[in-house]
Amino acid sequence: MRVTEVILIGCFMACVGADGVADVVLSCSLVEEGAGLGGMGGGALFTRTPATLVLRDVAVAPEESLETLTPFVPPSIPDPDAILFEAQVSSPEIPNADVLLHADCNEQEVMCEISSYSPRGAQDSSDPSYFMVSLDVEGVEFSTTLILQTLTVEKDQSTLMQNKLGLPLSQSGTLLSEVIFLVFSHMKSVSAPLRGDVLLNCGFKQQETPLSQEVGIEWRLQHRGKGRKVLEMKTRLDDAEGNAEVFADRRDSSMDAAQLVGEGNASLTLNKVLVEDQGTYICTVSLGHFHAQQVIQLHVIQPPHVSLSEEKLVLKTSSPQTLSCHCSKYYPLDAQMEWLSLSPTDTEPIVFPDQGSLSSHRQHGDGTYSLSSRITVPPSVTPGTTITCRVSHLALDAPVSVSVLVESPEPDTYWWVLGFLIITVIFFYQVMR
Repeated sequence: MRVTEVILIGCFMACVGADGVADVVLSCSLVEEGAGLGGMGGGALFTRTPATLVLRDVAVAPEESLETLTPFVPPSIPDPDAILFEAQVSSPEIPNADVLLHADCNEQEVMCEISSYSPRGAQDSSDPSYFMVSLDVEGVEFSTTLILQTLTVEKDQSTLMQNKLGLPLSQSGTLLSEVIFLVFSHMKSVSAPLRGDVLLNCGFKQQETPLSQEVGIEWRLQHRGKGRKVLEMKTRLDDAEGNAEVFADRRDSSMDAAQLVGEGNASLTLNKVLVEDQGTYICTVSLGHFHAQQVIQLHVIQPPHVSLSEEKLVLKTSSPQTLSCHCSKYYPLDAQMEWLSLSPTDTEPIVFPDQGSLSSHRQHGDGTYSLSSRITVPPSVTPGTTITCRVSHLALDAPVSVSVLVESPEPDTYWWVLGFLIITVIFFYQVMR
């Protein structure tokens, strides 16, 4: 969804509110479960209705210029069919919300989805109502899930009701709400080297009046249709000593209980990463009746070791030579191998005429792969030519090359030996006479 701009000059998608804060206006979708069975002739699984979200009092960095921004102006005539959420976000603040100010200017799409939310164990009631907002900015490490709570609106005969949601509108035609809880991550995906360490970022914030002192964190891994718990932690936010119940299903995984209590830092550390650790990690933060999630993709990578079968290649006058290139212990699977040659008269290498044959992929016990390529070097190759095997792989910043120099054929040793024997026989013959 594109972000709705409400400015007079410039390309910020925000409105000035007060000193150091701005209002951000987002074009969103209200997502609801459809009435049909989806794909079976009964209708869609979900329905999407256009909606607008105004984030009030978003903190702005001191160096940001607010001169080109104009205050958010609600509709002059309230429209009961329009879905216009107005949410206070000054406490708790949305981390890195400044990326929302520049997304439109940087031609980055903002994904904003709003859905109805029911706290666990809450009684069915329309006062207050709760909504979950998922925010994601294309091309930026920004992902946040907000829980909105509607504010009380004094009703009278002139109060309008939002037609779809059945909630009272403010005099300006907005659905007044505030952010009471949010879960965020500063990463959407991360790559980790095999047998290395990685930190999966996740955090949470709540309003100044705590929703609950009890917090639970669960990290789960989903990969290829299978799921398993990685680590679970339960503690109290008023426990200054950071005592916590920890259930780690994966060895060498950990969280910092003190940072969880003091900073809302629910990040997960994985040590000695294995291929089987790759997949989708789900960070779920539960705070009293409320919970929200963030999703992070972990990719395991291992660069290949590349080597040649020969340290030097001496031509034979009558038969071709075989040269192999070995690409070993890499992950993930895809690796490209290419042969090049550079003769003494060339300035740039060219693709070797015969790219030879590839072996089948071989998988090792640790999940890594190996691959080999073999070419035939004919006797016609010019001595002094450099033959190069070049390997490209996802784990490499640049292709890796290994080379061998083609040397001139050595004189046939048979004739040298025969000549030596003849000379020796003649010599002794002369001596014996």
